[in-house]
Amino acid sequence: MKKNQKAEELRRVLIVGSGGRENSIAWALSKNQSIEQIYVCPGNGGTAKFEKCICLKPNSEDEKIIINECQRLAIDLVIIGPEDPLAEGLANKMREAGLTVFGPGKDGAQLEASKDWSKALMIENNIPTAKYWSAKSKEEALEILRRFNQPLVIKADGLAAGKGVTVCETIEESKEAIKDIFSGKFGSAGNKVILEEKIEGPEVSIFALCDGEKLIVLPPAQDHKRLLDGDNGPNTGGMGAYAPALLINEQDLKDLTELVLIPTLKGLKKKNINYIGVIYAGLMLTSSGPKVIEFNCRFGDPECQALMPLMGEEFASVLFACARGEIENAPKLTFNSACSACIVAASKGYPESPQKGEKIVINVESNSSLQIFHAGTTIDKFDNIITSGGRVLSVVAQGESFEKAFDLAYSNLKKINFNGMQFREDIGYQVRNI
Repeated sequence: MKKNQKAEELRRVLIVGSGGRENSIAWALSKNQSIEQIYVCPGNGGTAKFEKCICLKPNSEDEKIIINECQRLAIDLVIIGPEDPLAEGLANKMREAGLTVFGPGKDGAQLEASKDWSKALMIENNIPTAKYWSAKSKEEALEILRRFNQPLVIKADGLAAGKGVTVCETIEESKEAIKDIFSGKFGSAGNKVILEEKIEGPEVSIFALCDGEKLIVLPPAQDHKRLLDGDNGPNTGGMGAYAPALLINEQDLKDLTELVLIPTLKGLKKKNINYIGVIYAGLMLTSSGPKVIEFNCRFGDPECQALMPLMGEEFASVLFACARGEIENAPKLTFNSACSACIVAASKGYPESPQKGEKIVINVESNSSLQIFHAGTTIDKFDNIITSGGRVLSVVAQGESFEKAFDLAYSNLKKINFNGMQFREDIGYQVRNI
């Protein structure tokens, strides 16, 4: 694809991934009138329910087949959704094959794939974050804990599907978290452990679309990591979200862009990394100022599901411009002024051992103000929608207030059922009267 190809020529898009994030991105892109076809590889049980969207069956790990399919289908833009293929270098291989890709290469994906690497980048570029230590053995980690003599946040260094973090309340709990990681609970992601000081405050997520040189900041969002109401239970990949987060205003977002996002992009450039894709910064608003908890190299899930309905029709063209390194030529990205609420319905046993294979009954259809975004679903031979993962689907709704948005989402969640379905009743408690 030529460097000066115009955004109007965006016709065929392929999205790599099978989760709720990819389902919501496909829905958002389908609003762009110039797009003729959206392929999602491998997609899920809800992919084909959206206009212009179809599944491509090759497994997302089968890189050669995907690249061949992209070339055969004359794909104009590839969007890589999940962190694993980004960390494994899929974007590099696609670019080498002449494809236009939105998603960082393997070098940039270290921002998420290694917490130690990411922390070092923050320190080098004066990006505020909690104090930390890294350890390559259980004994080394336990010795750090002994010296510090306080409960710490214990993190597996690598990718652990959002479950490799334990916020410990006691020293004993910190010890157990260290032992769990080095016992192989998270595979190679636990070859190194990060120990962080505990910091306090509300959390918020901010996202920037990057072309390697410049960035466009999206509305902030807030997700809910704990499984149970009241922010109790184990950490999950996320049980719900809402956007825009009211914790930070427009000026705060500008300040955070200067404090966090721009220094991050400059820090990556100093390492000769041409970062094209999403920079996701998970922040904690502490009494001493905002601090970065983590970076991700892709859209958050479920924050993405809450954000996508707020994107204007130009969203697809903006991603295309970013992928070509021409963000300055992108149309102005507009945002819906509504409040967006997202509630995740999960399988029984999630997050440790989700129950799969349950038939799902859905008595509601997606529309302009209510969306059903599938994640862990598939279609069986009888054309039934079946659970196939821990987080099964999200019900997302928009309204002129968060009360109305969440009322709409929760009332329609009652029209969906599968055996063992679990969800939180208090998503968005920060902005609702509950």
